[in-house]
Amino acid sequence: MKKILILLSVLTLSLFGQDIAKLTEENQEIDTNKVILPDSEQIKVNRAVTTFLSRYHYNRVKLDDSVSSKIFDDYLGSLDRNKLYFLKSDLDVFELNRFNFDDFLMKAKLQPAFDIFNVFKKRLNSRMSKVFAQIDNWFDFTVDEDVILDREDAGWAISDKELDEIWRKRLKNDALNLVLAGKEIEDSKETLKKRYQRYHKALLQYKSEDVFQLYMNSFGSVVDPHTSYFSPITSENFKINMSLSLEGIGAQLTPDGDYTKVARIIPGGPAAKGKELDEEDLIVAVAQGEKGEFVDVIGWRLDDVVQLIRGDKGTLVRLNVQKADAGMDMPPVEIKIVRDKVKLEEQAAKKEVFHIEENGVNFKLGVIDIPAFYIDFEGKRKGEKDYKSTTRDVKKLIAELNEEKVDGVIIDLRNNGGGSLEEAIDLTGLFIEDGPVVQVKQMNGQIELGEDPDDSIYYEGPLAVMVNRFSASASEIFAGAIQDYGRGMIIGENTFGKGTVQNLIDLKRYIPSAQDALGQLKLTIAKYYRVTGSSTQHKGVVPDIEFPSAMPADKYGESSYESALPWDMIR
Repeated sequence: MKKILILLSVLTLSLFGQDIAKLTEENQEIDTNKVILPDSEQIKVNRAVTTFLSRYHYNRVKLDDSVSSKIFDDYLGSLDRNKLYFLKSDLDVFELNRFNFDDFLMKAKLQPAFDIFNVFKKRLNSRMSKVFAQIDNWFDFTVDEDVILDREDAGWAISDKELDEIWRKRLKNDALNLVLAGKEIEDSKETLKKRYQRYHKALLQYKSEDVFQLYMNSFGSVVDPHTSYFSPITSENFKINMSLSLEGIGAQLTPDGDYTKVARIIPGGPAAKGKELDEEDLIVAVAQGEKGEFVDVIGWRLDDVVQLIRGDKGTLVRLNVQKADAGMDMPPVEIKIVRDKVKLEEQAAKKEVFHIEENGVNFKLGVIDIPAFYIDFEGKRKGEKDYKSTTRDVKKLIAELNEEKVDGVIIDLRNNGGGSLEEAIDLTGLFIEDGPVVQVKQMNGQIELGEDPDDSIYYEGPLAVMVNRFSASASEIFAGAIQDYGRGMIIGENTFGKGTVQNLIDLKRYIPSAQDALGQLKLTIAKYYRVTGSSTQHKGVVPDIEFPSAMPADKYGESSYESALPWDMIR
């Protein structure tokens, strides 16, 4: 289930005020054999992460050879899980350090992990040309052959020749699927080339911070599946997703070959108000303020382009744009946009009303879909009146549903992976009078109560909560409390079973000598329990009305993670 980290999300990425000259220099190195090296700041972060996991993780991790071996396997798997790039001769060299990664972490010795990545990058680079040559030669579909697509349990190829054959069959299978789908041969060739070029180019564009994040996350995932390190870019995106707001131009971007394409204009944002930037436009250069020089961004990584475009509210950014409705031979146009705060409403809670007839009686049901438990911590801290939060949004939606005189409300938490613990508690408080919602046990055994903050009930009508296998964490706190108080009916599949609590640690606070942002550590510090004393860890919430599930617990859910903490009970 783990995937190689590819920083090519269609979600707009982050701006950290990096020097434009530095960004330009870095982007001149893409698609080369440049060796990636760790930097001095990462050594400091390594020490901090190791200290936190050893002293403050819920399990107080003891670094030893067993942990080292697991980190080694996880790191290799994150790079080449299907054994399509490394050779056995590479592994023979890597294996010499299998039991040394505990020492490397304690001594903040990063070079061995970077050495492994640089070999991977070299293998990947050489594989690109072979893949394109094989696609050009095409395939003989009259020959009956078998292919193993999931090679996680297979052995490493002994030679390039053996690996070439593995790839030939894999590409033949990809090509056959396209032909069977009705594509012409030349179109199929072009599709395959673009597919692998995008994938390989994304990995060849990895920077030092990407490799470091990959390595630290192999360490974190061995400790427990929810402990992880966020690089500065990933950290900023996490804050944006949690707060549902950012400061920028209000456009979601996506890579399109060597170009950065506008995938969507966010309603109400600066780009939408200016009406000059359109979906499908290609951004070819970016400049800061009225007098800043344009920086050509063709061929750049998506997150680096966004670093130039995103910025503080009230500042000006200028874009050179190849308009979607103009030919590529037409000159780009300059568009000026003043950055502003942008609300990402598509992830906010929303409602819909359904009319259902049963035995001749018409029922009006309000469904509130909550994709995540979000809160704008920064906006709340600053006292902003319109800061985003799940509970505030749901209160407004319930008021609207009451005006429509609905007969009952369904809270839809399907695929809601959690978020803010505080919001899960506050949201529960809308439906119960008072009392504890959740118990939180710290690593020292201390138990704290998360209680309904007021003694009022905001909605007293009939209530149901819909869940599925991917309803997790804060979703399980809410659903479990509603079930334990007998306040509503839980309907759907058994939930994910994540009963651990994570805290976000800004590493710069602990490394004051650092010049730039250092990212964050998401650290498991506690476990939470229902008011009954039962943990939701592994077991999740069992619905009152259970639907059949196509998701087996050993493959989807907390129980699928080897490093997951155990289930237990408290008073």
